[in-house]
Amino acid sequence: MTATVSQLFRYPVKSMAGETHTSLEFSERGAVGDRVWAVRDEVRGGIRGGKKIPSLMTLAARFAGEVEATGSSPAIITAPDGSTRDTGSEDINDWLSEKLAHPVTLWPLLPAQALEHYRRGAPDHEDFETELREMFARADDEPLPDLALFAEVVEYESPPGTYFDAFPVHLLTRQSLASMARYRSESSFHVDRFRPNVLLDAPDSDHPFPETAWVGRRIGIGELEFDIVGECPRCAMTTHGFGNLPKDPGIMRALVEANNGNIGVYARVVKAGRLHVGDRVG
Repeated sequence: MTATVSQLFRYPVKSMAGETHTSLEFSERGAVGDRVWAVRDEVRGGIRGGKKIPSLMTLAARFAGEVEATGSSPAIITAPDGSTRDTGSEDINDWLSEKLAHPVTLWPLLPAQALEHYRRGAPDHEDFETELREMFARADDEPLPDLALFAEVVEYESPPGTYFDAFPVHLLTRQSLASMARYRSESSFHVDRFRPNVLLDAPDSDHPFPETAWVGRRIGIGELEFDIVGECPRCAMTTHGFGNLPKDPGIMRALVEANNGNIGVYARVVKAGRLHVGDRVG
């Protein structure tokens, strides 16, 4: 199929709204600057995202200046009321805790050897299935997602040394979003709900979810190459309300019915470089 890059995104702070770009540099760890900050839950422990602290999704983050290829470059966080803080502000933890209505601390990336930092915090439920159903917003009569791809992060919140859920790059097509909008017209399947790094346009595909055809393959986009690891099982974050998007459990009901709860694909970077809007697949 013919496909081109339509939009590029990176998210300086895990689970907060991020930045849109016309070009982005990608290294083996994904888009440079993507998810290089995260909050730690000071009640339950562990690094947390929007699955556990949905109010994170109401904040936005952007970099303050040049972004270093490694580490956590300074960023500016904006709350819904318009107030801002730099990631290096002395009161950043108190400010974030107030905005999120939950005690948290903000952390840069730590070395992969800091295993305790990346270890999962205490679950909200003693029953493991109940915990998973809440995390993935699955009803009692719906199957849980296949988590075989996530073996590395059973013990840890993210692969140590990163703040990704599991893999460094998420690809999504406009056609997949359009398919879901047709399937459930009363819901808003806006790209912001699904937080891809690369949004692609594949106008000549007749597949409702074109990117799934790449699973298990290596694809080139512009000067980069990606290994497409697998489909992306969606979690409760897609149903939360933030910005102009309302809370909508129907998002997950529709995804489960239409595509086993998946949309988009995970990828690893095989050949690094700069990606531009308009770059072609293949």
